[in-house]
Amino acid sequence: MKKLITLSAAALTALSLFSCGSANTPGSSQESSAVTSQDTGSPAPVKTSASDFRTYVSNTYISTGSNYCVDKAESVTYRAYFPVEETGELEYKFYFSNTVDSTYDDGTHGHVGQVGGGYTIESASIADGGTSVEDEITGRTPVTFSGSEGKTVSAGETFWSDPVTFDVPEGHFLVWEWTVSGENIPATSMSNLTKTSADYGDGKGMVYCDQLPLPQLIGAKRDVKYQICAVGDSITQGCQTEFMAYEFWAARIAQRMGSKNSFYNCGLGWSRTSDIAAGGDWLSRASQADAVIVAFGTNDIISGEYGGDGGNTADEILGYLRTAVTFLKEQGCSVIVFTAPPEDYRENMEAVRLEYNQKLPGLCQELGATLFDFASYLSTEEDPAHALYGGHPNGEGGQIVADAFAEQFSTFLSID
Repeated sequence: MKKLITLSAAALTALSLFSCGSANTPGSSQESSAVTSQDTGSPAPVKTSASDFRTYVSNTYISTGSNYCVDKAESVTYRAYFPVEETGELEYKFYFSNTVDSTYDDGTHGHVGQVGGGYTIESASIADGGTSVEDEITGRTPVTFSGSEGKTVSAGETFWSDPVTFDVPEGHFLVWEWTVSGENIPATSMSNLTKTSADYGDGKGMVYCDQLPLPQLIGAKRDVKYQICAVGDSITQGCQTEFMAYEFWAARIAQRMGSKNSFYNCGLGWSRTSDIAAGGDWLSRASQADAVIVAFGTNDIISGEYGGDGGNTADEILGYLRTAVTFLKEQGCSVIVFTAPPEDYRENMEAVRLEYNQKLPGLCQELGATLFDFASYLSTEEDPAHALYGGHPNGEGGQIVADAFAEQFSTFLSID
């Protein structure tokens, strides 16, 4: 059951927000088939385990969705470091989807709805990464699947690991490590947000790797007030910010919330509103939250939908947004929509961004969503087109946005 969320006066109290999932809430079976429909006008229902998503909530603000495909892996061991939102001994459970969530660049290396090939999990574990990547990794604990150390994953399958209890001391990293073999494995293009590496079995040991398969949810059994999810592009994911500083806006907001709320970052580099509107597992996962932040626009304007003929118009982007927000509202989610940020666009693209942002308040009011004027904090009134803190907002920009967000939604989200 989702929790009632009451907006503060500053957050448009006239909006009507619903508290419980509707009859359309994804089903309760733990395993489901992949999305087969890519009709962006009507999201295809995807079965996920709603009860598990309510019990095991995200425990990191690092995004682990998939926007890439690893062509082939032969007993490759992948490793990633994750800062955790709540430390101490917790029961963890990990969710996986063998379908690509969103489109990367032109889609050559991964596109929305792309079904992953069959692959084999040879082993998986979590460990204590210490307070620095220079520290020794300790406490390796196996992660199992239906009681087995490995699993054969079929094309398009979704599944959960078994629960495993693990203690992450304050200030320490949780390390995920697994060895997999197969072809066309959905992966995350991490963009140097955290320490990631792989051992390809060539005698070189662990070496830098930026595209790696991961669970789609680093879940932990936590007693939280609200589950907050953010879906968006590389700006939400945090790309091109300082390595392991976790200074992007989503991380800053998560840090402000502390452990009493869960912040699930579903931002993915290169993604577009048309990707989330396709109604796949990505949107379904987001819909399990109490409140969903929706922050797109940049790649819609530049690239447009996968398989299309270029950048979208403002009305096309608004149409995709309508589809996604309508679905989220039907699932009982409160929705916060961000305006499209400045990107130092050419005149024709800037015109699309301005038109989109001008029309966005009306659509939000119509759909019962709340508007957050993201763009206004990243530029000046004198030069609204200029990205004051960079096209991917730096740490300073991330802090300014987080402070403004906290001020607008402090009562709503119990932000200190």
